[in-house]
Amino acid sequence: MSEKRVVEEEEVVKHHFELVHGASHGAWCWYKIRSLMESKGHKVTCLDLKGSGINPADPDTIFTLEDYDEPLIKFMSNLPENEKVILVGHSSGGISLTDTFYRFGKMGSIKMIIYVAATMSKHGFSMDEDGTPDFSEYGDVIQYRYGLGDDQPPTSVIVKDEFQRQIFYHMSPVEDSILASMLLRPAPTRPYSGEIDGGDDDDSDSIPRVYIKTMHDRVLKPEQQDDMIKQWPPSQVFVLESDHSPFFSAPLDLFTSLVNAAESIKY
Repeated sequence: MSEKRVVEEEEVVKHHFELVHGASHGAWCWYKIRSLMESKGHKVTCLDLKGSGINPADPDTIFTLEDYDEPLIKFMSNLPENEKVILVGHSSGGISLTDTFYRFGKMGSIKMIIYVAATMSKHGFSMDEDGTPDFSEYGDVIQYRYGLGDDQPPTSVIVKDEFQRQIFYHMSPVEDSILASMLLRPAPTRPYSGEIDGGDDDDSDSIPRVYIKTMHDRVLKPEQQDDMIKQWPPSQVFVLESDHSPFFSAPLDLFTSLVNAAESIKY
């Protein structure tokens, strides 16, 4: 029995997952998922986008998506030859995934793209389009910063402290939401204005895409996620009974969905 079990484990394909956080978060939010993945032999890279996590940049000075995504672009540019990654993005991190797909999709370095409660659009994101979080039912929850002056549009934004658990983590362990409250940073707003230049739409399905839907999400409502899935259908959809932050509220289910999606890749 033991010999058979060892053989089965050796036959499991190990993957390299690149985990991309959403607005105000950082690489730290993936700590449970990274632990689960590495315990099963997968390679995991978590990085901070510019002005996020422990990246020293000031979010009020980041004005383009290219600048914001600089750490991810650098990572992809420096991948060893013949190494491929599975890109996983949460929330607004989905915009960074789409941008990365158009930059590197034809180079053969991306095996799959997985959107986790994330913005999934062929052309990125606009503040006027569907997929914009609507927090109006919770009252005045947003705090803006005006790095270019009070007479200019805001340069960064963060959910106020007293609303963060209610909006992001209402099904998550209290200790995780407390940790997050100590680590969240204002997110730059300017990178999310305008569209991503995706070039030829015929290439938009050249790499498998997966969507992981969060059924109790208060940031991207389930119906908003359904709209994105309908507008740009992925190859697979997984459903989690979680809040907007399944890496805290449903880590084992999220881990299982990620691995199952990866194992569906046809070589």
